[in-house]
Amino acid sequence: MSFRHPATTDIAGRMVFLGTGTSVGVPMIGCGCDVCTSDDPRNNRTRCSVVFGLPEGNLLVDTTPDLRTQLLRERIGVIHAVAFTHEHADHLFGLDDLRLFQFYLRGPVPLYCERRVEERIRRSFDYAFAEPVSKHEGSVPRLECRGIDERPFDVLGARVTPIRLDHGSLPVLGFRVGNVAYCTDVSRVPETSWPLLDGLDVLVLGALRHKPHVTHFSLQQAVEAGRRSGARRVLFTHMSHDLEHAATCAALPEGFALAHDGLRVPLA
Repeated sequence: MSFRHPATTDIAGRMVFLGTGTSVGVPMIGCGCDVCTSDDPRNNRTRCSVVFGLPEGNLLVDTTPDLRTQLLRERIGVIHAVAFTHEHADHLFGLDDLRLFQFYLRGPVPLYCERRVEERIRRSFDYAFAEPVSKHEGSVPRLECRGIDERPFDVLGARVTPIRLDHGSLPVLGFRVGNVAYCTDVSRVPETSWPLLDGLDVLVLGALRHKPHVTHFSLQQAVEAGRRSGARRVLFTHMSHDLEHAATCAALPEGFALAHDGLRVPLA
């Protein structure tokens, strides 16, 4: 198999929303509601993920089942490293789509994740770690797990600060790069994590729906958290078909909005 240099869009200095939908996406299979049948492309939400365009490459956050479609849509031809928020299927199960990047990187794709997430990756994608290594180049993704915790780490020329969050009873991570923080799948921000949200230009928060949920912020809870943070701009993600884009944005306070697939945000 031969490979030319990948066609790619330069996203250096920007965060790109690959997906802004909940675990089942929007439109939802079998649903005929006004949002699922909407002509507004901002109501079409693939599973939740972003890419940070850092000084030395592209850092992907989570590998959703829609990853291939998302990267092709945004013309992002290379992923240089991946950071994982947690191990749920909608944030992990597109990992096999990383197989091509071993050719572009000339080596394994670095995965930055907590021990619990690495254990799920090794169970669910055991063929990528099996011995002896497959002689058929490209048949499995080449991966290199790099353990992280709540301490800042350096990747691709940038400092990334993990932010501890609660996703129901599951501890998960958000990530801060410069003055932008990405906190999807959150139902509570622990008191010890609030200082990490000080001085933000942009805060991204999960906001599932209007009604309360046991493992996710509702829209109102996310608004309250955004106000407490003091961020100059607050964007919402991980949204269900309960939130119609234009109508919801029109009702939000100034400085608050729903994100949408393909949205690009500068990294200060």
